[in-house]
Amino acid sequence: MLPLAVLLLSFSRQAFAIPSATSLQADLTFLFQNDLNWTTAADHKGTILINKFGTKEEATAACAELNESILPTDGPYFDSDMKSLLTYLNVNSRYYKQKFWVDSTPDAPCSVVSLPGSLQSVPCNSRFPTFCSQSSPYRRNTDVDPDPKFRVQVKSKKLTIVGTRDHLSFRFLGIPYADPFERFSYSKLYSGAGTINALNYGSPCTQSSGGSEDCLFLNIYTPYLPRDPARSKSLKPVMFWIHGGGFTDGQASDSIYDGGNMASRSDVVVVSINYRLGALGFLALEDGVTNGNFGIADQITALQWVREHIAEFGGDPSLVTIYGQSAGAGSVRALLASPPAFGLFQGAIAQSNLGGFGYASTYSKYLTIQQQYASFGAPLVSSVGCAGSANILQCLRALPASSITSTPNGPRYIVVDGKFITTDQLEVNGSGQAARAHVMFGWTRDDGSDFIGPYPTPGSTLAGALLAAGLSSDVVDKVVGSDLFPTPLGPNSLENLFNLTSRIGTDGQFRCIDQATVISAAKHDVFASVWAYQFDRSYGGYEPVPGTCDPPSTPAFPNGDPNLPYYRCHSGELYYMFGNLGQDSLPFRDEHDLLLSQYAVDMWGSFARTQNPNPSPYFLTARGYTNTANMLRETGRWNKVTPREKAPLRIIDNQQRNSQWLEEEQCDLLGYPFTYFG
Repeated sequence: MLPLAVLLLSFSRQAFAIPSATSLQADLTFLFQNDLNWTTAADHKGTILINKFGTKEEATAACAELNESILPTDGPYFDSDMKSLLTYLNVNSRYYKQKFWVDSTPDAPCSVVSLPGSLQSVPCNSRFPTFCSQSSPYRRNTDVDPDPKFRVQVKSKKLTIVGTRDHLSFRFLGIPYADPFERFSYSKLYSGAGTINALNYGSPCTQSSGGSEDCLFLNIYTPYLPRDPARSKSLKPVMFWIHGGGFTDGQASDSIYDGGNMASRSDVVVVSINYRLGALGFLALEDGVTNGNFGIADQITALQWVREHIAEFGGDPSLVTIYGQSAGAGSVRALLASPPAFGLFQGAIAQSNLGGFGYASTYSKYLTIQQQYASFGAPLVSSVGCAGSANILQCLRALPASSITSTPNGPRYIVVDGKFITTDQLEVNGSGQAARAHVMFGWTRDDGSDFIGPYPTPGSTLAGALLAAGLSSDVVDKVVGSDLFPTPLGPNSLENLFNLTSRIGTDGQFRCIDQATVISAAKHDVFASVWAYQFDRSYGGYEPVPGTCDPPSTPAFPNGDPNLPYYRCHSGELYYMFGNLGQDSLPFRDEHDLLLSQYAVDMWGSFARTQNPNPSPYFLTARGYTNTANMLRETGRWNKVTPREKAPLRIIDNQQRNSQWLEEEQCDLLGYPFTYFG
């Protein structure tokens, strides 16, 4: 065996050689006791576990290959964090009562730690796995090239993919998942070879704010890099995120979607993707070739990439949950109905899926190619000067992308193309094909507040607002003056009207359709299991009407008092369920913001692991997640949706509760009864 000094000299000559699980001949497990409280995050140490048994000298050399030292044992949270991490390793792997190398102390030149977190001295030639330090800083969503010493690489088939790590996880950003493609053609799985630099996000897809047509990239946040994926028994559940933005905007690199907190707290692999948007992603022509749904097909291509490669990044390709919000939820709904996607995922979470009247209708009820072309495709073709062309497709391909995306009211609609989408809706009554997945549908309490129309002005009427939003005149006649939709009696008449339209918009564009979906699916046993929720607390959100989505500030609550009235807006749950609240100048408003964030991440992670959003008490105890464990004990478990369940809806707030279905008579009046899908 080479002396330690020689080993260290050898590593120093390889200035920042990029390590991998293969080069270390060991699994690399990223561990961070993540309580999501970023006011104290810097005081918590992360560690990288190298599972290869070696002497203290060999352990030091292995950590040096990661440009780290053996894990120091100082810091205010070391003892408590280590106890939780060791307990989790003890119950979740083969490390029963295992000792691990840590840094020396004055009294113990060769130290190990084991349950219950105690340090002890051992002979230096003993052989144990190693806890290395994890000194990379917190960073995300930045264009700054990461420090080379924190890089790590993964080999998968013909690819070598170079990523990095931050305070939370290993990160591989901007990975191409599709081959270069011609505009208005379907993407195909990436077939390239060689080294991919995955240190920074790839370009968003072309949209009003910019972007590029070279945009089919995905990002991976993972706590685990296996040496031999085929033999690993520790592959993690995969959470596959599809962003929203009305099928016209959005990008996976938005900081709100950073997957590091979810990966580290829930021990899952998070994947987020870009997909083509607007007319470039959804235009269909009546030529028999250009059949639309390119954006949906991109999502399926990305799922195929995950199936091929995710095991090398520590993910289990047989345990994939797709999840998305708004248009991302509409994508999830479409993928549940798309035969080419069947088998590529086992779980699905649709957050604020739209449906019903007006703007929301096409997210759940799909147009024919002819309908889409007549209303949206033909006007676009005419406006860009291609209507008289002998070959419309060729003409469109020759134009600058901005000419196509800047056309007002252009195509952005899922259509029945015959391959990716074969029916005009997700069939939840047992009459058509649907993925046999575990599903969860949910919405925010005031999801429709900013979708039904602008804030009222003097002279506005309820009838006028509803007709402008797309409700039929016969339904408007029923709604106006109905005891089911009484006008609030507050001192501000315009605020009263906005309150009422918000309720009607939420019912008629979110709540009624999604409740009808899960009720029918459970009745007809369409999915493996069905769950439903309503988020009754929010932070920010989609806010075309300024000042509606945040509570007013008070001297006691300078960042807003959540106990005062405010709208729980569309997108207002995202910071909670990604665990990213308290960052990016978004301070906790009160103690419940942190507690609900912990609970939300734990629910979503539990669904990914077990297809059940109730975190196992066994898991919570092992991880030391006492706040979530206490909340579950106090509020009870979330009930599955079944035909006989009397409280199938989980109300998610600082106090959880189960509820019967909401607004049944109101949904009947609007034309979207609980029996809407049969």
